[in-house]
Amino acid sequence: MRSYEIVEFGRPLQQTDKPTPAPQGTEVLLRTMAAGVCHSDVHLWDGYFDLGGGKKLALAERGMKPPITAGHEIAGEVVAVGPEAKGVAPGARCVIYPWIGCGECAVCKRGDEHLCGRPRSLGIHRPGGFSDHVMVPHPRYLSPIGALSPAEAAPYACSGLTAFSALKRIGETVYRNEPILVIGAGGLGLMSLALLKALGGKGAVVADIDPRKREAALAAGALAAVDAAAPDAAKQANLAAKAPIAAAIDFVGAASSATLGTNAIARGGKYVIVGLFGGELTLSLPLLPMRAIAIQGSFVGSPAEFQELLALVATGKVAKVPLVERSLEHAGETLMDLKEGRIVGRAILKP
Repeated sequence: MRSYEIVEFGRPLQQTDKPTPAPQGTEVLLRTMAAGVCHSDVHLWDGYFDLGGGKKLALAERGMKPPITAGHEIAGEVVAVGPEAKGVAPGARCVIYPWIGCGECAVCKRGDEHLCGRPRSLGIHRPGGFSDHVMVPHPRYLSPIGALSPAEAAPYACSGLTAFSALKRIGETVYRNEPILVIGAGGLGLMSLALLKALGGKGAVVADIDPRKREAALAAGALAAVDAAAPDAAKQANLAAKAPIAAAIDFVGAASSATLGTNAIARGGKYVIVGLFGGELTLSLPLLPMRAIAIQGSFVGSPAEFQELLALVATGKVAKVPLVERSLEHAGETLMDLKEGRIVGRAILKP
């Protein structure tokens, strides 16, 4: 089994060759056909998250130590199943739900495995898709890709699910009737535009610092695209929306984007933060109740939301997002390109 692993945080990935494991119990072994590259993979590769004010959340201090095989957006073909794995057979082409919990705690039992305090997520806590094979602990985490290609299907495991869940945090009543602000026109931002249109949304103004990504957002159907770095970006966004902005989804998660998002929304609006770029936000507390705004974090999505998303995709209403397809051996180069902002759309690795 050929993999590209993080063997030391912040250092180049290394190719490793190990015996391909045989599935035991309920396990299912898949041949990786496509693996999306996410900004979370970049943070994992760096080995820390920026908490702002010079503080860092070091992954090693949280018990995460190399070697780590990243990649949590995975589509593949089943090649072997354990003796207790039911409902799936070799040859099935599936997309994997990677946000696996312990399966035993109250959080998992209420259906929120992605929020489990003892996570077993693929590509983070267990070997992921930067490999030519991946082991999944149970068939319930597999969904058929149908008419989608593996490269099209893989991003729905994170990019699609994260954007879909963030829209649900805003609520159908809001996004169907009022314009929203999307901050960041990378893979997640473009995915959110496709999903918003498929869900019958009013539309979104997009803010990004990169003119190429603003152009991609306009091509994807954004109401308008503004420069997130402009001093009056919040004002520009409201003028472009031609109505008060009811909610903002921040797919960047930096101090500057958080300031933009909280400043741009109208009274009673909601700011949903998804991105993990890093930093901190200072707020004047009296303005929170005076403006009656809500601030909410959103982390990927639940297994039920994943199935709801796939059902929406199966209708054919979700437009395709731009994909940059590369061979698996370019995993390290692709991480660097994503970190430096050189990827427009979603990067996909193919063994």
